[in-house]
Amino acid sequence: MPETVLSLKNATIYQEKNVILSNVNVDVKKGEFIYLIGKTGTGKSSFLKTLYADLPLTEGEGNVVDYNLVGLKDDAIPYLRRKLGIVFQDFKLLTDRTVAENLLFVLRATGWTNESDMKNKIDEVLEKVGLSGFSGKMPHQLSGGEQQRVAIARALLNDPEIIIADEPTGNLDPQTSVGVLELLRKINSLGKTIIMATHDYAILMKFPNKTLKCEDGAVFEVMVQKTL
Repeated sequence: MPETVLSLKNATIYQEKNVILSNVNVDVKKGEFIYLIGKTGTGKSSFLKTLYADLPLTEGEGNVVDYNLVGLKDDAIPYLRRKLGIVFQDFKLLTDRTVAENLLFVLRATGWTNESDMKNKIDEVLEKVGLSGFSGKMPHQLSGGEQQRVAIARALLNDPEIIIADEPTGNLDPQTSVGVLELLRKINSLGKTIIMATHDYAILMKFPNKTLKCEDGAVFEVMVQKTL
């Protein structure tokens, strides 16, 4: 039986004092690939922010990679986030630094000190995302798809247990979106758990997986039929 890496029970998710989602019950097993769908404003980002403790969980139960989200101390949040790889829609690359320097910045910020180890890790994650040889390029020299691959490489640096991707294809054309999705599926096939928020229903129908939907203040599982 696969182990549970994320569990929410009877959780209520707030933005300040406003209830965004209530009675949330979600159980994610190691190695699952889960889509999170829903219209803008239905709580997808709030759900994801709760998982990486950007929003505190104050009602119900929540456990992510062995961290209890209820009452989580501020000084524990960086350690939780080291077990999570977070990929954003807008890449969030440092525009004044090369690809390698972007990745180096994260490694140093998370406690790496050995220069050789850091170089080897950067080479490793760039190879995983198909960007070997791109370490010296600046972000503006990369296409949108390449920038998102760098962002995925960055999320892999500390060998996370879960990758949380918030609309990772939202700024990309359909063909590039499929490439990014195929990369995430490849990473998932290596045993990584992935939770991906998306508006892209074409991708859902082409590559169906377990799907959670945010709607009317609730989160529930829906079935998506595969199309040819």
